[in-house]
Amino acid sequence: MNDKPRELEPWQWPEPHWRKLVNQVRAGRSYRPNKWKGGARCAVALSFDSDHETNELREGGKSIGRMAWGEYGARVCVPRILTLLQKYGVHATFFVPAVAALLHPEEQIRVIAEGHEIGMHSWIHELNSVLPYEAERDIMLRSRDTLEKLTKVHPVGMRTASWDFSPHTLRIEKEMQLLYDSSLMADEDCYELLMDGEPTGVVELPVEWVRDDAVYFMMHRFQSLRPYTPPPDVFDIFRREFDAAYEAGGIFQLTMHPHISGYRSRIWILEEIIRHAQSKKDVWFATHREVVEYAKANAA
Repeated sequence: MNDKPRELEPWQWPEPHWRKLVNQVRAGRSYRPNKWKGGARCAVALSFDSDHETNELREGGKSIGRMAWGEYGARVCVPRILTLLQKYGVHATFFVPAVAALLHPEEQIRVIAEGHEIGMHSWIHELNSVLPYEAERDIMLRSRDTLEKLTKVHPVGMRTASWDFSPHTLRIEKEMQLLYDSSLMADEDCYELLMDGEPTGVVELPVEWVRDDAVYFMMHRFQSLRPYTPPPDVFDIFRREFDAAYEAGGIFQLTMHPHISGYRSRIWILEEIIRHAQSKKDVWFATHREVVEYAKANAA
């Protein structure tokens, strides 16, 4: 006889159970200013997830070829991106796993020296959403301390490597008194994160897969992962996203990866997005920290 209790199917869950799951992390107050800094109509928040070798290391991978691909991101692509940003006088945010920062400390020093922001992005690009509280907290604290030691700047924001939360992530962010997170997708404007229905003080600057280069260009030889969208089509998607944000007076947030969009045949996408946005005149380019601080202080 099998005396093990049968687990309920989701369609059998009682209402308190599914409500508890949904209410772990929710969107609270919206932080939407009538105008952006300097009277700008639209804020542009460019970000780069500098995963480098951790893209392979995260799940115990040992492929020398894929680690070389990550090294290419640091060796060639980040300098190329920084030169382009400097050309147009644009500041951005670089989210960096602590292991990638330790492998390339000179990169982090240059990023900060040129006026950009560095945010937390895990320890080794691990899947945080499956970790117990103690392990996730330890990783987040070590990541913060590592970035601060290398850059002499205290990071105030983070992006989870999985673009997902565990049941503990927001609790830890609140305990760390982080200003913002940039991993979730409940809005297009900044909003406060609620934990079990209560305000946390942590602001979400939302991401979205449609504004992430990896979903169009990612490649893995031994998996069914192949680039499927031509660069001009990706540019068209990003441009339409910006145009809609501009018309709405909102935020255009973009996520790119150096080892994916830093190629000679793709870097033009970033340049043309910048040129297109700057042609509007009343657009404010800012780091994620600057956007969050302004939105929170000037919300309508």
